[in-house]
Amino acid sequence: MKSIFDKQVREELIQRIEKLSDSSSSNWGKMNVYQMIIHCIKTEEMYLRIKSYDRLFIGRIFGQMSLKSLVKDETPFKQNEPTHPEFKIKENGYISNNRMRWINLINQFESKSEADYEGFSHPFFGKMTKTQVGEYNYKHIDHHLRQFNV
Repeated sequence: MKSIFDKQVREELIQRIEKLSDSSSSNWGKMNVYQMIIHCIKTEEMYLRIKSYDRLFIGRIFGQMSLKSLVKDETPFKQNEPTHPEFKIKENGYISNNRMRWINLINQFESKSEADYEGFSHPFFGKMTKTQVGEYNYKHIDHHLRQFNV
């Protein structure tokens, strides 16, 4: 499985991110390219433990089961999956500075260790290991880049 913690994987994702422009349009979903980038920045900040979000009640019931099914193999995420309310972006803007901000966050995964994820809790899935974070985060980024044809 691909992981955000793999240097080659990060480089591939960054090359794809660099292809995004303000005129990039989506194949599915409600987000425009700016909203998608801000959505992904917020998730990177969560996985880097810069910000945290409250656990959703529904996640306490279905979170771990959902996580296991999402990271069991390389199957891409389905289109139009639900989004945590904190990650729904309403505002609009230009992507240039934010695209670079996203890339800078992705590069920070290079220095993360197993210990950095002790006690990490996702707002839907709950406790996640570094391996789960790496694989899930790759699939999340890939999902949104495929959404915008890159």
